[in-house]
Amino acid sequence: MVFFGEKLRMLRKGRNITQQTLAVQVGVTVSAISAYESGSRYPSYEVLLSLARIFHVSTDYLLGLEKNRCLDVTGLSEREIDILAKTIEIFRDKSV
Repeated sequence: MVFFGEKLRMLRKGRNITQQTLAVQVGVTVSAISAYESGSRYPSYEVLLSLARIFHVSTDYLLGLEKNRCLDVTGLSEREIDILAKTIEIFRDKSV
């Protein structure tokens, strides 16, 4: 089971964002981001919503209540969405 702090760290590193940059985006201190990632502290409701928006995931995903991660395809054409879906299928086939 992946805990909140591990998910946050994984999402942040996956985007190549420093703790400093994320702290500025969310409006908290670097030590707060570090504490979230280490599991010694949990974010407020407002910060949790901000993190979900920044990483385009649900709060349920961040909290470990939902295992699936969703992609926001807002603004993409049907053709672009189809290309992404096919690409995802290629990756799934490789992992089997």
